[in-house]
Amino acid sequence: MTTPVPATPFTRPQARQLERAAAALTAHGFTVEILDDAAAARARVGELIPAGASVFTGASETLRLSGLDEDINASGRYEAVKPRILAMDRATRMDEIRRLCAVPDVVVGSVAAVTETGSLVAASGSGSQLPAYSGGAARAIWIVGAQKVVPDLSTALRRVEEHCLPLENARTQAVHGWPSAVNRVLILNAEYQPGRGTVLLLRETIGF
Repeated sequence: MTTPVPATPFTRPQARQLERAAAALTAHGFTVEILDDAAAARARVGELIPAGASVFTGASETLRLSGLDEDINASGRYEAVKPRILAMDRATRMDEIRRLCAVPDVVVGSVAAVTETGSLVAASGSGSQLPAYSGGAARAIWIVGAQKVVPDLSTALRRVEEHCLPLENARTQAVHGWPSAVNRVLILNAEYQPGRGTVLLLRETIGF
C-alpha cells in the first residue's frame, strides 16, 4: 500500500513568517541566519564546523537533498559519527553507539517545524538524534526550509502528524521495509547557552 502525499498548507513558504520566526528565535537565545538556499547553507555549515570535529548527522531529507549529509559523512574532513556507528554490531556495542550519538562535538540536522513564536519542534521514531539536539552536543546546527515555519506550537504538532509522518512513513517503507512513527517529540523553546544552537533558515523549500 502506498502512503499518499498529503495536500496541506504545510508546503507553502511565506517570507514574513520567516522573518518573524528569525526574530523570535533570536530573542530566545538561538543564533539565526536567513540564507537563500541549500547551497548557501552547505557553504555556511562548512565554515561553522572545524575540521576534525566529531559530527553526528540526524536522519534528514534536508541534509540528504542539500548534499550536507555527504559533505559530513563522506568527505573525510570530520570525525563523522554516523559511518562509525553503522559499522558497529548493535548486539554487542549498543552502549557505545548510544554515547557516540548523544555527545558529539557538533550535531547537524533539521526539524519538523519552526514556530513564529520562536520554538523548534523535532520528531523521531528512534530518538537517536534528540539527546544531542537537546543539549548533549557542544554545538547544534539546524537547517530548515521555509515551508516548515508555522504560526504556533499547536500548528507545529499538527504539521508533524499530518504532513511529516505520512512522508517519512513512505520513505522508511521504501528504504527499510517498515513504517515510521512519531515515538518522541522534542520541543526547544530557548537556548540558554549563547552560541550553542544555530538555526539556518532557508528562503527555499527543502525536505519534509
